[in-house]
Amino acid sequence: MKTVNIDLGDRSYQIRIADGLMHQSSELLPWVSGRQVVIITNEIVAPLYLQQVKESLQGKQIFEIILPDGEHIKTLQTAESIFDRLLGIPCDRKATLIALGGGVIGDMVGFAAACYQRGVAFIQIPTTLLAQVDSSVGGKTAVNHPRGKNMIGAFYQPVRVIADTRSLLTLDDRQFASGVAEVIKYGLINDIEFFEWLEKNIDRVMNKERDALGYIIECSCLNKARIVEQDERESGVRALLNLGHTFGHAIEAGFGYGKWLHGEAVAMGMVIAAQMSYQLGWLSETALLRTKSLIKKATLPTEPFAGLTKANMLDLMKLDKKVEDGNLKLILLEDIGKAVISSEYDHSVLHSTVDFFVID
Repeated sequence: MKTVNIDLGDRSYQIRIADGLMHQSSELLPWVSGRQVVIITNEIVAPLYLQQVKESLQGKQIFEIILPDGEHIKTLQTAESIFDRLLGIPCDRKATLIALGGGVIGDMVGFAAACYQRGVAFIQIPTTLLAQVDSSVGGKTAVNHPRGKNMIGAFYQPVRVIADTRSLLTLDDRQFASGVAEVIKYGLINDIEFFEWLEKNIDRVMNKERDALGYIIECSCLNKARIVEQDERESGVRALLNLGHTFGHAIEAGFGYGKWLHGEAVAMGMVIAAQMSYQLGWLSETALLRTKSLIKKATLPTEPFAGLTKANMLDLMKLDKKVEDGNLKLILLEDIGKAVISSEYDHSVLHSTVDFFVID
């Protein structure tokens, strides 16, 4: 059992990491304050884990909401359907929502919990690597808008995160690799030792060796926890966690949500950010090549792609949440383990880098 503490005063909570946690009532029941529990999951995850979670909540009044799978359901319309169900039960303010699934479910349930009766408790049980190392941690909740990813949402912390590593064994290779992108991100932004460990052990990670999985989840959560504790609402240093995301979100929106997995788009975005950093003279060629090599070994995209225009890509990037007073802040690299937030870059280099990767 590994435990990572998120220290946010009266909003503090623990991330618990181990194999088989969904079976353990002691990991769930103490964080359910009322009698009503609503488990929200999707049609892929429900047959695998819903019954396990229900058995761990014996003695509670349990309801379930099973949604379709996919990024395309992460909308205000789906949120409204959740509210309709909560009101139909009806759920009171002591009800606890449980997000059982990947990042889409986690974001949706967190957003619903933040809004329903101005806030009810929720527990994250992430079942994908991406959700276990990133989206379930830190309290970002949101739905997508057709013009931009995660543009409607709230900062709202869970009361508990349960990362059951056994659930990763049922992930297909593409979904698993998508999560590895976010793992690599932590090494790039502020943890060179972790990056070097990944370079040496990426094969063990991709083979889902149990001790390797526990290690990368713990390291990723520790890295994110330390940043979230400094800047819960992303007014400063927390923006570093968005390395690759400005480019990646534009790719996701431009192709239509779901065509690229989130981690695939972020991986491509990190390659673009590294290439731009190199073109600016900020990042060495050696660091650029190491970055591309590790991402490629994780079976993630690194090469120029077709399907968007340069103009469309740049227009979508302008809708990024890091645009302030018309200036787009980017997360760029000065070295492996040293990311920076900057709006002081040569915009012609941004255009030429996008032009290189986007094949009209």
